[in-house]
Amino acid sequence: MMFPWKQIVLLSITGCLADVIFQGPRWRTAPSDLILPINSPDQQATIVCEAEGSPPPQYWSLNGTLIDLGNDYRRHMSGGSLIISNLDKDQDTGEYQCTAFNTWGSILSRRASLQFADLDNFKTQTVRSAVNVREGQGVVLLCGPPAHSGLAFAWIFNEYPYFVQQDSRRFISQETGSLYIAKVEPSDVGNYTCVVNNTVTREKVLSSPTPLVLRIDVMGEYEPKIEVHFPDSVPAAKESVVKLECFALGPVPEISWRRTSGVPFPNKVKMKNSNGVLEIPNFQQEDAGTYECTAENRRGKNAARGRISFHKPHWLQTMTDTALSIEENLFWECKANGKPKPSYSWLKNGEQGRVQIENGALSIAALNLSDSGMYQCVAENKHGIIYSSAQLMVLSPPSFSKSPLRALLKARSGSEVTLECKPQASPPAISLWKKGNEILQRTEITLLPNGTLKIANVTRRDAATYTCIAKNQFGTASTTGRLLITEPTRITMRPTNMEIIVGESIVLPCQIACDPALDVSFSWAFNGQLIDFQRDSNHFERVGGPPGPPDKVSVEEITDSTAQLSWTPGRDNGSPITGYIIQGRTPFTVGWQAVDTPEVVNGNMLTATVVGLNAWVEYEFRVVARNAVGLGEPSPASAKTRTEDAPDTAPTDVGGGGGTKSELVITWEPVPEELQNGEGFGYIIAFRPVGTVTWTRAVISTTGVARYVFRNDTIPPFSPFDVKVGAYNNRGEGPFSSIASVYSAEEPSVAPKRVRARSVSAAQIEVIWEALPAIPERVLGYEVVYWEDDTKPDTVGKVRISGNYTLVNITGLKANTVYYLSVAAFNTAGPGPQSAPINTTTKKPPDRAPLNIQWTMIGSTLTLHWDPVVAMETESKVTGYLQVLLKRHRYNDINTILTNKTTAELSLSTNDNYLIQIKATSDGGDGVGSEPIHIHKLMGARGSGASAFSPLYLSAVLISALLCSIWCL
Repeated sequence: MMFPWKQIVLLSITGCLADVIFQGPRWRTAPSDLILPINSPDQQATIVCEAEGSPPPQYWSLNGTLIDLGNDYRRHMSGGSLIISNLDKDQDTGEYQCTAFNTWGSILSRRASLQFADLDNFKTQTVRSAVNVREGQGVVLLCGPPAHSGLAFAWIFNEYPYFVQQDSRRFISQETGSLYIAKVEPSDVGNYTCVVNNTVTREKVLSSPTPLVLRIDVMGEYEPKIEVHFPDSVPAAKESVVKLECFALGPVPEISWRRTSGVPFPNKVKMKNSNGVLEIPNFQQEDAGTYECTAENRRGKNAARGRISFHKPHWLQTMTDTALSIEENLFWECKANGKPKPSYSWLKNGEQGRVQIENGALSIAALNLSDSGMYQCVAENKHGIIYSSAQLMVLSPPSFSKSPLRALLKARSGSEVTLECKPQASPPAISLWKKGNEILQRTEITLLPNGTLKIANVTRRDAATYTCIAKNQFGTASTTGRLLITEPTRITMRPTNMEIIVGESIVLPCQIACDPALDVSFSWAFNGQLIDFQRDSNHFERVGGPPGPPDKVSVEEITDSTAQLSWTPGRDNGSPITGYIIQGRTPFTVGWQAVDTPEVVNGNMLTATVVGLNAWVEYEFRVVARNAVGLGEPSPASAKTRTEDAPDTAPTDVGGGGGTKSELVITWEPVPEELQNGEGFGYIIAFRPVGTVTWTRAVISTTGVARYVFRNDTIPPFSPFDVKVGAYNNRGEGPFSSIASVYSAEEPSVAPKRVRARSVSAAQIEVIWEALPAIPERVLGYEVVYWEDDTKPDTVGKVRISGNYTLVNITGLKANTVYYLSVAAFNTAGPGPQSAPINTTTKKPPDRAPLNIQWTMIGSTLTLHWDPVVAMETESKVTGYLQVLLKRHRYNDINTILTNKTTAELSLSTNDNYLIQIKATSDGGDGVGSEPIHIHKLMGARGSGASAFSPLYLSAVLISALLCSIWCL
């Protein structure tokens, strides 16, 4: 069950979702894999990790364990990136991951591996043996590089800088590093050296030379022998670059490629190195499949094939930043593809959260504020792991229900006072403080980042009512407390040493000076033990007592900020009255509180002037007497009296915008009742086009209204206006707000062009138009209006489509009818100008009956055959055929049978007469019925015949009505 106040909050939140700004961390640059030489010259590695938001990433982990950067002299951070000095293969090899966070939550980066490339063994290989080959024979020269990624290969012929040039006869595999020569020629004889380049470290090493020696005999020609080909199964990652190699030995073959599915290659696919390399950039799902390489020469051909498929996980569906209100339910689903099928897990701020997971979907029921944060969907298989992140913002207006200010806070003069402002709100609220009715400027106060107000070395000038106001885009809340500054209590007359005779009575004095706002109590001790005056009343007695309550307190005169009071004294109870304290209360204060007077009210005064009152507030006053013993009982309250004044507070948060065509909408935050200062309160709205001098004014006399709409056909759409709002009451006008800039309604100013329409069927028309170019006004979508009679455009139907779509289908139309159509863009101000009308005619039902109807009757079974009906261009497509049976006996029965074939088999009763008719059906209605076939009482008869039929499409009720009107005799 949802309480009414929560429903109101949720409704107010729903209307403000468009204003939500998601500010959780986002990856600008996530870590990438690194391959480093073991003996790097600078002995330093940087793993880059940059995030949007503040502060930058703070945590790094290696192989799942948090790195203690404070106690690690080799590793430190710079702007979020991890810098590792004095690299160590054993300690630094592994998978790194960084965490980014801010006040909205935290996210994990993808994992990045750090590996070390060791090419030293390649340098120290022994002398390579010569390779003997016949002229015309194919040969493979092995490179034998170390096993790690990030290498590129080339070959030197005889001496540097003469590199082997690849062509249709020579090929260097970037997978194996080997050199392939399809058909050796005498010019190929020489020394071949393999060059290995580390593409990451730019390190280069050379193998020992391999001599190629030509034998005396010559090799005959043979069919291509494919030596370089890709595996049967090629793993690929989404958006990666996939390269397939294919090369054959033998009389120089021609290499060609194809997909076994027959789908042609898109333009992005490139053939390189005489078609020896097929390159697929930005690999996508539609690129997966089986690829075939064919090598062909004059002696024959051979082929090799393999399948490219996604192995590493890649996203098919991810979640997006979402804002929901309290108690709503969250459902997020992410989907990934990969081989094997990925498994899913979910993280909240980098850890497992209050979630329910099923088949990769996350759900949270009845959201609360603690559910806000950064969420990540993690998809993983044995080939890799991927992360997708989104922010969940659980929205609520500010509330001080759990952390209000204390109604009354007393502080000693000279001390430090802390007033906390801790509203619950999402997004976090912006806070400001008011002292009385004045907003405290940040230059005047010490305001901590969390909204706490600190006042050091307080004095009586700091005594006031303080209000913390918290606001976000979903609402405003405030909490108020009164700060009372008191002077220290001190004893002005104390007991002194005395010598007395046993049996005599003595009086020991005790007089104090204290702040009037403090309640004082007295206690006595004898030899350090408190005296119990009730138990020892025969020996100890208090002398004197607090005064009685004053009486007849009345307000003689009242203004906007002062009140003149008078009263009669009460009993002094044996101790002269030394002064009076004036107290007051209003509907906006918590209990009675001391009020200010220009001078101290001594015991001889029976009148006083109260100052510092708020205008247009209802007050009550009472008086408390004080003597040397303490404060007495308060007087009865005076009659309620209201102060008056013209408004002294202007409306805040003046803004507006939106509205419908030719409107200027102005909004503001209403002035609270306690600041309206008098009867007859209302608002004055002033506005003018930007750049002009003269203000237009309007008056609203309703206090609760916070919106004004000015309508005028001359207002241009999306035009800026200067706007200000003031307040008034019966005593005069108050100040105006500061000037705000507000735009008039943003009605689209141009009509769509190139509007076209075509009839899809008897009940549907497709409308297409050209999207509007960029205009100052927003376009939220398009509206299509249509009508039947061009002389009566009032009979209009409308279809709206939101977004930047430029096609819509209008359904539910009449068959064979001319429709006129026009298109307009729309936004919050409504539709803009309409395009010029166009017209099109809906299709009609098929106008022909089925032909060449053949029927055969054997026993009680009737078999029917007929030719199909083909619809004309202006007719709806035939969707089937309808057999209508009228059973002729005492009561006529009509049955219908629908089929999409051109044959039917019916089982008839032998005791009835029948009329049978066939009609074609379409989405535009029914066609013409055939001539009825008459079947008389069968009695086991056999027979056959021919007739001509046609199409129909009606509901059973309409068919029954139609046939009864034709056949019922």
